Amino acid sequence: MPHATRSGAAWLACAPQETVEAFLSGLSGRALAALPWMFDFWALPHQLPPAGDWRTWLILGGRGAGKTRAGAEWVRAEVEGARPDAPGRARRVALVGETADQAREVMVFGDSGILACSPPDRRPVWEAVRRRLVWPNGAVAQLFSAHEPESLRGPQFDAAWVDELAKWKKGGDAWDMLQFALRLGERPRQVVTTTPRNVAVLKALIAAPSTVVTRAPTEANRAHLAASFLEEVRARYGGTRLGRQELEGLLLEEAEGALWTAARIEACRVEAVPRLSRVVVAVDPPVSGHDGSDECGIVVAGVLAEGPPQAWRAYVLEDASVRGASPAEWARAAIAAADRHGAERLVAEVNQGGDLVESVIRQMDALVPFRAVRAARGKAARAEPVAALYEQGRVAHLRGLGLLEDQMCRMTLRGYEGRGSPDRLDALVWALTELMIGPAQAWRRPRVRPL
Repeated sequence: MPHATRSGAAWLACAPQETVEAFLSGLSGRALAALPWMFDFWALPHQLPPAGDWRTWLILGGRGAGKTRAGAEWVRAEVEGARPDAPGRARRVALVGETADQAREVMVFGDSGILACSPPDRRPVWEAVRRRLVWPNGAVAQLFSAHEPESLRGPQFDAAWVDELAKWKKGGDAWDMLQFALRLGERPRQVVTTTPRNVAVLKALIAAPSTVVTRAPTEANRAHLAASFLEEVRARYGGTRLGRQELEGLLLEEAEGALWTAARIEACRVEAVPRLSRVVVAVDPPVSGHDGSDECGIVVAGVLAEGPPQAWRAYVLEDASVRGASPAEWARAAIAAADRHGAERLVAEVNQGGDLVESVIRQMDALVPFRAVRAARGKAARAEPVAALYEQGRVAHLRGLGLLEDQMCRMTLRGYEGRGSPDRLDALVWALTELMIGPAQAWRRPRVRPL
Protein backbone atom coordinates (compact mmCIF):
# COMPACT_ATOMS: atom_id res chain seq x y z
CA MET A 1 0.00 0.00 0.00
CA PRO A 2 1.20 3.57 -0.66
CA HIS A 3 2.73 5.44 2.23
CA ALA A 4 0.26 7.83 3.89
CA THR A 5 2.43 10.89 3.31
CA ARG A 6 3.19 10.40 -0.36
CA SER A 7 1.33 9.51 -3.53
CA GLY A 8 0.80 6.01 -4.87
CA ALA A 9 2.94 6.95 -7.84
CA ALA A 10 5.84 7.94 -5.58
CA TRP A 11 5.50 4.66 -3.70
CA LEU A 12 5.41 2.76 -6.99
CA ALA A 13 8.46 4.58 -8.32
CA CYS A 14 10.48 3.68 -5.23
CA ALA A 15 9.32 0.08 -5.02
CA PRO A 16 11.43 -2.84 -6.29
CA GLN A 17 10.65 -4.02 -9.80
CA GLU A 18 9.05 -7.26 -8.59
CA THR A 19 6.73 -5.25 -6.31
CA VAL A 20 5.68 -3.02 -9.21
CA GLU A 21 4.98 -6.00 -11.44
CA ALA A 22 3.02 -7.75 -8.73
CA PHE A 23 0.92 -4.65 -8.10
CA LEU A 24 0.09 -4.07 -11.77
CA SER A 25 -0.58 -7.74 -12.51
CA GLY A 26 -3.00 -7.81 -9.61
CA LEU A 27 -5.23 -5.19 -11.21
CA SER A 28 -8.19 -6.14 -13.38
CA GLY A 29 -8.31 -4.94 -16.97
CA ARG A 30 -10.79 -2.22 -16.10
CA ALA A 31 -8.79 -1.09 -13.07
CA LEU A 32 -5.62 -0.96 -15.14
CA ALA A 33 -7.39 1.13 -17.79
CA ALA A 34 -8.74 3.48 -15.12
CA LEU A 35 -5.41 3.90 -13.32
CA PRO A 36 -4.15 6.85 -15.45
CA TRP A 37 -7.30 8.81 -14.52
CA MET A 38 -7.14 8.11 -10.77
CA PHE A 39 -5.66 11.38 -9.55
CA ASP A 40 -5.72 10.33 -5.90
CA PHE A 41 -3.11 7.72 -6.82
CA TRP A 42 -0.83 10.01 -8.83
CA ALA A 43 -1.24 13.30 -6.97
CA LEU A 44 1.41 15.02 -4.91
CA PRO A 45 0.35 15.74 -1.31
CA HIS A 46 -0.21 19.45 -1.93
CA GLN A 47 -2.53 18.64 -4.84
CA LEU A 48 -5.10 16.77 -2.75
CA PRO A 49 -7.96 18.62 -1.00
CA PRO A 50 -7.51 19.01 2.75
CA ALA A 51 -9.97 17.53 5.20
CA GLY A 52 -12.36 19.66 7.22
CA ASP A 53 -15.27 22.01 6.73
CA TRP A 54 -13.66 24.74 4.64
CA ARG A 55 -15.15 27.13 2.10
CA THR A 56 -11.95 28.06 0.26
CA TRP A 57 -8.96 25.87 -0.50
CA LEU A 58 -6.08 28.17 -1.39
CA ILE A 59 -3.14 26.56 -3.20
CA LEU A 60 -0.10 28.84 -3.08
CA GLY A 61 2.72 27.52 -5.21
CA GLY A 62 5.71 28.44 -7.28
CA ARG A 63 5.72 28.37 -11.06
CA GLY A 64 5.10 24.84 -12.33
CA ALA A 65 4.23 23.46 -8.88
CA GLY A 66 1.17 21.63 -10.23
CA LYS A 67 -1.47 24.13 -9.16
CA THR A 68 -3.46 23.98 -12.41
CA ARG A 69 -3.66 20.19 -12.36
CA ALA A 70 -4.86 20.31 -8.78
CA GLY A 71 -7.59 22.80 -9.67
CA ALA A 72 -8.75 20.84 -12.72
CA GLU A 73 -8.85 17.56 -10.81
CA TRP A 74 -10.78 19.17 -7.95
CA VAL A 75 -13.43 20.33 -10.41
CA ARG A 76 -13.61 16.79 -11.79
CA ALA A 77 -14.06 15.36 -8.30
CA GLU A 78 -16.86 17.83 -7.60
CA VAL A 79 -18.92 17.29 -10.76
CA GLU A 80 -18.38 13.59 -11.55
CA GLY A 81 -20.55 10.86 -10.05
CA ALA A 82 -20.10 7.12 -9.66
CA ARG A 83 -21.07 6.63 -13.32
CA PRO A 84 -20.67 9.01 -16.26
CA ASP A 85 -24.36 9.92 -16.14
CA ALA A 86 -24.65 10.03 -12.34
CA PRO A 87 -24.73 13.41 -10.57
CA GLY A 88 -21.80 14.60 -8.50
CA ARG A 89 -21.63 17.00 -5.56
CA ALA A 90 -21.69 20.06 -7.81
CA ARG A 91 -23.73 20.91 -10.90
CA ARG A 92 -23.00 24.61 -11.47
CA VAL A 93 -19.33 25.62 -11.49
CA ALA A 94 -17.66 28.99 -12.09
CA LEU A 95 -14.23 28.98 -13.75
CA VAL A 96 -12.67 32.42 -13.25
CA GLY A 97 -9.34 33.43 -14.80
CA GLU A 98 -7.58 36.75 -15.20
CA THR A 99 -9.00 37.02 -18.74
CA ALA A 100 -11.44 34.92 -20.75
CA ASP A 101 -8.61 33.80 -23.04
CA GLN A 102 -6.44 32.66 -20.15
CA ALA A 103 -9.34 30.85 -18.51
CA ARG A 104 -10.03 28.97 -21.75
CA GLU A 105 -6.44 28.20 -22.71
CA VAL A 106 -5.21 27.25 -19.23
CA MET A 107 -8.18 26.00 -17.24
CA VAL A 108 -10.04 24.22 -20.06
CA PHE A 109 -7.65 23.41 -22.92
CA GLY A 110 -4.28 23.55 -21.13
CA ASP A 111 -1.98 20.56 -20.75
CA SER A 112 -3.18 20.29 -17.16
CA GLY A 113 -6.66 21.65 -17.84
CA ILE A 114 -10.02 19.99 -17.37
CA LEU A 115 -10.25 18.39 -20.81
CA ALA A 116 -6.78 16.87 -20.60
CA CYS A 117 -7.54 15.44 -17.15
CA SER A 118 -10.92 13.91 -18.01
CA PRO A 119 -11.34 10.25 -19.04
CA PRO A 120 -13.06 9.70 -22.40
CA ASP A 121 -16.39 8.57 -20.97
CA ARG A 122 -16.62 11.57 -18.63
CA ARG A 123 -15.06 14.26 -20.78
CA PRO A 124 -17.22 17.41 -20.96
CA VAL A 125 -18.19 19.12 -24.22
CA TRP A 126 -16.89 22.64 -24.86
CA GLU A 127 -19.56 25.06 -26.07
CA ALA A 128 -17.51 27.94 -27.42
CA VAL A 129 -20.37 30.37 -28.05
CA ARG A 130 -21.64 30.09 -24.48
CA ARG A 131 -18.12 29.74 -23.00
CA ARG A 132 -18.99 26.68 -20.97
CA LEU A 133 -18.29 23.00 -20.42
CA VAL A 134 -21.14 20.49 -20.22
CA TRP A 135 -20.58 17.05 -18.66
CA PRO A 136 -22.47 13.85 -19.62
CA ASN A 137 -24.34 14.04 -16.29
CA GLY A 138 -25.59 17.57 -17.01
CA ALA A 139 -23.13 19.50 -14.83
CA VAL A 140 -22.05 22.83 -16.32
CA ALA A 141 -18.92 24.96 -15.80
CA GLN A 142 -19.12 28.58 -17.02
CA LEU A 143 -16.03 30.67 -17.84
CA PHE A 144 -15.61 34.22 -16.54
CA SER A 145 -12.99 36.94 -16.83
CA ALA A 146 -11.81 38.76 -13.71
CA HIS A 147 -11.56 41.88 -15.89
CA GLU A 148 -15.38 41.88 -15.97
CA PRO A 149 -16.51 41.56 -12.34
CA GLU A 150 -20.08 42.54 -13.20
CA SER A 151 -20.47 39.42 -15.35
CA LEU A 152 -20.59 37.49 -12.08
CA ARG A 153 -23.60 39.47 -10.93
CA GLY A 154 -26.64 37.27 -11.53
CA PRO A 155 -25.37 33.69 -12.01
CA GLN A 156 -25.18 31.32 -9.05
CA PHE A 157 -22.96 28.33 -8.36
CA ASP A 158 -22.22 25.53 -5.93
CA ALA A 159 -18.49 25.36 -6.76
CA ALA A 160 -15.81 27.56 -8.29
CA TRP A 161 -12.20 27.37 -9.45
CA VAL A 162 -10.25 30.64 -9.36
CA ASP A 163 -6.90 30.75 -11.17
CA GLU A 164 -4.05 33.23 -10.50
CA LEU A 165 -6.09 35.44 -8.19
CA ALA A 166 -3.01 37.46 -7.21
CA LYS A 167 -2.61 38.69 -10.82
CA TRP A 168 -6.13 40.06 -11.19
CA LYS A 169 -6.12 43.81 -11.78
CA LYS A 170 -9.68 44.03 -10.45
CA GLY A 171 -9.08 41.34 -7.87
CA GLY A 172 -11.14 42.74 -5.04
CA ASP A 173 -14.19 43.51 -7.14
CA ALA A 174 -14.17 40.20 -9.02
CA TRP A 175 -13.61 38.19 -5.86
CA ASP A 176 -16.47 39.92 -4.06
CA MET A 177 -18.88 39.29 -6.94
CA LEU A 178 -17.92 35.61 -7.00
CA GLN A 179 -18.59 35.25 -3.28
CA PHE A 180 -22.11 36.56 -3.72
CA ALA A 181 -22.66 34.07 -6.56
CA LEU A 182 -21.33 31.03 -4.68
CA ARG A 183 -24.62 30.25 -2.93
CA LEU A 184 -26.08 26.96 -4.23
CA GLY A 185 -26.20 23.63 -2.42
CA GLU A 186 -25.58 22.72 1.19
CA ARG A 187 -21.87 23.55 1.19
CA PRO A 188 -20.65 25.64 -1.76
CA ARG A 189 -16.86 25.61 -2.01
CA GLN A 190 -14.07 26.96 -4.15
CA VAL A 191 -10.43 26.29 -4.93
CA VAL A 192 -7.95 29.08 -5.64
CA THR A 193 -4.71 28.31 -7.47
CA THR A 194 -2.18 31.13 -7.57
CA THR A 195 1.43 32.17 -7.27
CA PRO A 196 1.39 34.64 -4.37
CA ARG A 197 1.83 38.35 -4.69
CA ASN A 198 1.56 41.06 -2.09
CA VAL A 199 -2.01 42.12 -2.90
CA ALA A 200 -4.81 42.94 -0.52
CA VAL A 201 -7.33 40.43 -1.82
CA LEU A 202 -4.91 37.52 -1.29
CA LYS A 203 -3.89 38.65 2.18
CA ALA A 204 -7.52 38.98 3.21
CA LEU A 205 -8.28 35.51 1.85
CA ILE A 206 -5.41 33.95 3.78
CA ALA A 207 -6.66 35.60 6.96
CA ALA A 208 -10.24 34.37 6.52
CA PRO A 209 -11.15 31.63 9.04
CA SER A 210 -12.96 29.62 6.34
CA THR A 211 -9.78 29.33 4.22
CA VAL A 212 -7.34 26.44 4.31
CA VAL A 213 -3.96 26.94 2.66
CA THR A 214 -1.55 24.48 1.07
CA ARG A 215 1.85 25.58 -0.19
CA ALA A 216 4.35 24.07 -2.57
CA PRO A 217 7.55 25.27 -4.25
CA THR A 218 8.36 24.64 -7.90
CA GLU A 219 10.73 21.89 -6.76
CA ALA A 220 7.81 19.83 -5.44
CA ASN A 221 6.79 19.05 -9.02
CA ARG A 222 10.30 18.65 -10.46
CA ALA A 223 9.52 15.17 -11.84
CA HIS A 224 7.19 16.80 -14.37
CA LEU A 225 9.38 19.79 -15.28
CA ALA A 226 12.26 20.08 -17.74
CA ALA A 227 15.63 19.79 -16.04
CA SER A 228 16.94 22.70 -18.12
CA PHE A 229 14.11 24.92 -16.86
CA LEU A 230 14.92 24.13 -13.25
CA GLU A 231 18.62 24.72 -13.78
CA GLU A 232 17.99 28.07 -15.45
CA VAL A 233 15.59 29.46 -12.87
CA ARG A 234 17.71 28.23 -9.97
CA ALA A 235 20.77 29.95 -11.41
CA ARG A 236 18.95 33.17 -12.26
CA TYR A 237 16.48 33.60 -9.42
CA GLY A 238 17.69 31.37 -6.57
CA GLY A 239 18.11 33.36 -3.37
CA THR A 240 16.42 36.47 -4.78
CA ARG A 241 13.22 38.13 -3.69
CA LEU A 242 11.58 37.31 -7.00
CA GLY A 243 12.72 33.71 -6.68
CA ARG A 244 11.19 33.38 -3.22
CA GLN A 245 7.87 34.50 -4.63
CA GLU A 246 7.83 32.80 -8.02
CA LEU A 247 9.71 29.59 -7.19
CA GLU A 248 9.14 29.02 -3.49
CA GLY A 249 5.57 30.32 -3.59
CA LEU A 250 6.07 32.63 -0.60
CA LEU A 251 3.94 35.68 0.03
CA LEU A 252 6.33 38.60 0.60
CA GLU A 253 4.44 41.34 2.31
CA GLU A 254 7.12 44.03 2.33
CA ALA A 255 10.62 44.78 1.19
CA GLU A 256 13.45 44.37 3.68
CA GLY A 257 13.86 47.64 5.53
CA ALA A 258 10.62 49.06 4.10
CA LEU A 259 9.49 52.44 5.40
CA TRP A 260 6.04 50.94 5.84
CA THR A 261 5.09 47.44 6.92
CA ALA A 262 1.86 45.61 6.27
CA ALA A 263 1.26 45.39 10.03
CA ARG A 264 1.61 49.14 10.47
CA ILE A 265 -0.74 49.87 7.61
CA GLU A 266 -3.33 47.42 8.94
CA ALA A 267 -3.08 49.09 12.34
CA CYS A 268 -4.11 52.43 10.83
CA ARG A 269 -7.19 51.03 9.06
CA VAL A 270 -10.50 52.77 9.79
CA GLU A 271 -14.04 52.17 8.51
CA ALA A 272 -15.15 55.82 8.51
CA VAL A 273 -13.71 59.31 8.82
CA PRO A 274 -14.83 62.33 10.85
CA ARG A 275 -15.78 65.63 9.33
CA LEU A 276 -12.48 66.80 7.88
CA SER A 277 -11.04 70.29 8.04
CA ARG A 278 -9.43 70.10 4.61
CA VAL A 279 -9.22 67.67 1.65
CA VAL A 280 -6.74 67.71 -1.24
CA VAL A 281 -6.10 65.63 -4.34
CA ALA A 282 -2.44 65.00 -5.19
CA VAL A 283 -1.29 64.01 -8.69
CA ASP A 284 1.97 62.47 -9.85
CA PRO A 285 1.66 62.69 -13.66
CA PRO A 286 3.39 60.15 -15.95
CA VAL A 287 6.02 61.24 -18.42
CA SER A 288 3.80 60.13 -21.31
CA GLY A 289 0.25 58.92 -21.81
CA HIS A 290 -0.02 55.53 -23.54
CA ASP A 291 -0.57 51.86 -22.66
CA GLY A 292 3.09 51.29 -21.77
CA SER A 293 3.55 54.41 -19.66
CA ASP A 294 3.71 54.59 -15.89
CA GLU A 295 0.58 55.11 -13.87
CA CYS A 296 -0.68 58.56 -13.07
CA GLY A 297 -0.78 58.58 -9.29
CA ILE A 298 -3.92 60.26 -7.97
CA VAL A 299 -4.52 60.12 -4.21
CA VAL A 300 -7.20 61.86 -2.15
CA ALA A 301 -6.45 62.68 1.50
CA GLY A 302 -7.88 64.92 4.19
CA VAL A 303 -6.90 66.26 7.59
CA LEU A 304 -8.66 66.85 10.89
CA ALA A 305 -6.92 70.05 12.00
CA GLU A 306 -7.59 70.44 15.71
CA GLY A 307 -4.99 72.08 17.93
CA PRO A 308 -1.39 72.67 16.79
CA PRO A 309 -0.24 70.93 13.58
CA GLN A 310 1.62 68.30 15.62
CA ALA A 311 -1.76 67.03 16.83
CA TRP A 312 -3.47 66.90 13.44
CA ARG A 313 -4.56 63.57 12.00
CA ALA A 314 -4.73 62.73 8.28
CA TYR A 315 -7.00 60.30 6.46
CA VAL A 316 -6.24 58.69 3.09
CA LEU A 317 -9.62 58.49 1.37
CA GLU A 318 -9.12 57.13 -2.14
CA ASP A 319 -6.55 55.93 -4.62
CA ALA A 320 -7.94 57.14 -7.96
CA SER A 321 -4.78 56.42 -9.98
CA VAL A 322 -5.08 55.53 -13.66
CA ARG A 323 -2.80 53.66 -16.06
CA GLY A 324 -2.15 54.31 -19.74
CA ALA A 325 -4.20 57.51 -19.63
CA SER A 326 -3.69 60.53 -21.87
CA PRO A 327 -3.06 63.88 -20.16
CA ALA A 328 -6.71 64.83 -20.68
CA GLU A 329 -7.87 61.53 -19.18
CA TRP A 330 -5.78 61.72 -16.02
CA ALA A 331 -6.69 65.37 -15.57
CA ARG A 332 -10.38 64.47 -15.78
CA ALA A 333 -9.82 61.63 -13.30
CA ALA A 334 -8.12 63.98 -10.83
CA ILE A 335 -10.83 66.63 -11.11
CA ALA A 336 -13.54 63.98 -10.74
CA ALA A 337 -11.86 62.74 -7.56
CA ALA A 338 -11.78 66.29 -6.22
CA ASP A 339 -15.49 66.68 -6.97
CA ARG A 340 -16.34 63.37 -5.26
CA HIS A 341 -14.62 64.38 -2.04
CA GLY A 342 -15.17 68.12 -2.05
CA ALA A 343 -11.43 68.79 -2.20
CA GLU A 344 -10.33 72.39 -1.83
CA ARG A 345 -7.09 72.05 -3.79
CA LEU A 346 -5.40 69.94 -6.45
CA VAL A 347 -1.64 69.46 -5.91
CA ALA A 348 0.50 68.18 -8.80
CA GLU A 349 4.18 67.46 -9.31
CA VAL A 350 5.53 69.40 -12.29
CA ASN A 351 9.09 68.05 -12.59
CA GLN A 352 8.25 66.16 -15.78
CA GLY A 353 5.58 68.27 -17.41
CA GLY A 354 6.32 71.76 -16.13
CA ASP A 355 3.65 74.34 -17.00
CA LEU A 356 1.95 71.79 -19.25
CA VAL A 357 0.60 69.97 -16.18
CA GLU A 358 -1.34 72.99 -14.98
CA SER A 359 -2.37 73.82 -18.55
CA VAL A 360 -3.92 70.38 -19.04
CA ILE A 361 -5.80 70.63 -15.75
CA ARG A 362 -7.03 74.14 -16.54
CA GLN A 363 -8.38 72.91 -19.87
CA MET A 364 -10.63 70.53 -17.93
CA ASP A 365 -11.58 73.07 -15.23
CA ALA A 366 -10.30 76.62 -15.49
CA LEU A 367 -11.30 77.48 -11.91
CA VAL A 368 -9.94 74.51 -10.00
CA PRO A 369 -7.64 75.62 -7.14
CA PHE A 370 -4.19 74.37 -8.16
CA ARG A 371 -0.77 74.19 -6.55
CA ALA A 372 2.34 73.08 -8.44
CA VAL A 373 5.04 71.27 -6.47
CA ARG A 374 8.54 70.41 -7.60
CA ALA A 375 10.67 67.57 -6.23
CA ALA A 376 14.10 68.71 -5.04
CA ARG A 377 14.99 65.43 -3.33
CA GLY A 378 14.73 61.75 -4.23
CA LYS A 379 11.62 59.67 -3.69
CA ALA A 380 12.91 57.91 -0.57
CA ALA A 381 14.02 61.17 1.05
CA ARG A 382 10.61 62.73 0.40
CA ALA A 383 8.82 59.63 1.70
CA GLU A 384 10.74 59.32 4.99
CA PRO A 385 9.06 62.19 6.90
CA VAL A 386 5.66 60.94 5.69
CA ALA A 387 6.50 57.46 7.00
CA ALA A 388 7.30 59.09 10.35
CA LEU A 389 3.70 60.34 10.52
CA TYR A 390 2.53 56.73 10.29
CA GLU A 391 4.93 55.72 13.07
CA GLN A 392 3.33 58.40 15.24
CA GLY A 393 -0.14 57.00 14.48
CA ARG A 394 -1.23 60.22 12.80
CA VAL A 395 -2.44 58.79 9.47
CA ALA A 396 -5.43 56.52 8.88
CA HIS A 397 -6.49 54.54 5.81
CA LEU A 398 -9.91 53.69 4.48
CA ARG A 399 -10.40 50.35 2.72
CA GLY A 400 -9.76 49.94 -1.00
CA LEU A 401 -6.16 51.21 -1.08
CA GLY A 402 -4.48 47.87 -1.79
CA LEU A 403 -2.33 48.88 -4.76
CA LEU A 404 -1.15 52.02 -3.01
CA GLU A 405 -0.31 50.02 0.12
CA ASP A 406 1.64 47.49 -1.95
CA GLN A 407 3.88 50.29 -3.21
CA MET A 408 4.32 51.64 0.31
CA CYS A 409 5.60 48.25 1.50
CA ARG A 410 8.26 48.27 -1.23
CA MET A 411 9.75 51.70 -0.50
CA THR A 412 13.00 51.62 1.50
CA LEU A 413 15.63 54.18 2.38
CA ARG A 414 17.65 52.72 -0.50
CA GLY A 415 14.82 53.50 -2.91
CA TYR A 416 11.81 51.75 -4.38
CA GLU A 417 12.20 47.96 -4.70
CA GLY A 418 9.15 47.25 -6.81
CA ARG A 419 8.64 47.27 -10.55
CA GLY A 420 8.10 50.52 -12.41
CA SER A 421 7.66 53.81 -10.62
CA PRO A 422 5.80 54.22 -7.31
CA ASP A 423 3.45 56.85 -8.72
CA ARG A 424 0.66 56.13 -6.24
CA LEU A 425 3.09 56.47 -3.35
CA ASP A 426 4.49 59.69 -4.80
CA ALA A 427 0.99 61.13 -4.94
CA LEU A 428 0.39 60.07 -1.32
CA VAL A 429 3.61 61.78 -0.25
CA TRP A 430 2.59 65.03 -1.96
CA ALA A 431 -0.88 64.90 -0.40
CA LEU A 432 0.38 64.39 3.17
CA THR A 433 3.16 66.92 2.70
CA GLU A 434 0.54 69.48 1.71
CA LEU A 435 -1.80 68.59 4.59
CA MET A 436 0.59 67.80 7.45
CA ILE A 437 4.29 68.45 6.90
CA GLY A 438 4.03 71.86 5.25
CA PRO A 439 1.76 73.35 7.94
CA ALA A 440 3.94 71.88 10.72
CA GLN A 441 7.08 73.42 9.22
CA ALA A 442 5.38 76.79 8.87
CA TRP A 443 4.13 76.64 12.46
CA ARG A 444 7.65 75.97 13.77
CA ARG A 445 9.27 78.88 11.93
CA PRO A 446 10.18 81.75 14.26
CA ARG A 447 7.84 84.69 13.87
CA VAL A 448 9.49 88.09 13.46
CA ARG A 449 7.63 90.79 15.33
CA PRO A 450 7.63 94.27 13.78
CA LEU A 451 9.71 96.88 15.57
